[in-house]
Amino acid sequence: MGDPYKTLGVSTDATQAEIRRAYHKLAKTHHPDLNPGDDKAEAVFKGVTAANDILSDPEKRARFDRGEIDASGQAQAPRSSYRDYAEGDTGRRYSRGGGPGDWDESDFADIFSTTFGAGATRGGDRSRRGADEHYSLAVGFLDAINGATQRLTLPSGRTLEAKIPAGAADGQILRLRGQGGPGRNGGPSGDALVEVIVSPHPVFTRAGQDIRMELPITLSEAVLGGAIEAPTPGGMVRVRIPPGSDNGSELRLRGRGAPAHAGQAAGDLYATLRVVIGPPDEALKVFLETWKPDPASNPRSSMETRP
Repeated sequence: MGDPYKTLGVSTDATQAEIRRAYHKLAKTHHPDLNPGDDKAEAVFKGVTAANDILSDPEKRARFDRGEIDASGQAQAPRSSYRDYAEGDTGRRYSRGGGPGDWDESDFADIFSTTFGAGATRGGDRSRRGADEHYSLAVGFLDAINGATQRLTLPSGRTLEAKIPAGAADGQILRLRGQGGPGRNGGPSGDALVEVIVSPHPVFTRAGQDIRMELPITLSEAVLGGAIEAPTPGGMVRVRIPPGSDNGSELRLRGRGAPAHAGQAAGDLYATLRVVIGPPDEALKVFLETWKPDPASNPRSSMETRP
């Protein structure tokens, strides 16, 4: 497994925000749910997830930087050696120049503490909270807006039920308490931190709490106006088209955007009208050939230029 910094494309002094942005960008590109059947994308995603698991956890990152764990999170032999210890200030007390009277119980405690860790002589039974574990979960656009419960399968094969709150945003972190790494010596388990990756939708796009869409209408609906059925993330609703609506006109449906969430007010849905002529209509063609608007208008008048 490669260097997690290189895998995410960040420097060794990258901030947590930079690591989070790099991971989110790569995860969104290579997530298996967004690339079904693509083994290469799945392999890249696994590597990116493993790298993020190391670098997004300050404790694991520090241990990796010190060489205590490798890129997969497995413990490695410490970089220091007996020679490093013996040649240090503490080690010189045990050199051949010291006599038997120079040794006491604390000296032995220091040796064992340095060689086997501080817990070897005292505090070995101290409880410790388990590490937080980081995952990502691809969520459908409508599930993110309306809320849902989705199953997350971990690399170990264990599954978790993640509750997606209504209005969840792309990149939002869900905390599943007690679902992370096991605690030590009776300590509590860590949490599972699940990053939400919202899949794109063919009709809707999100801008903050607001949602935007293009709404096709017929020529007669544009000219005459009237009520039509229009899709929203919450289902079909009846929308009134004003008479004489131009192509590109925008309708605002209040409160039909993302629901109120995390201290933010509910958003609105903005529908941009797109006039669709439809299949050739002989009657319409004949009408237009003889129709003389009064008064005549030129929609390109503002574009005219003078030599």
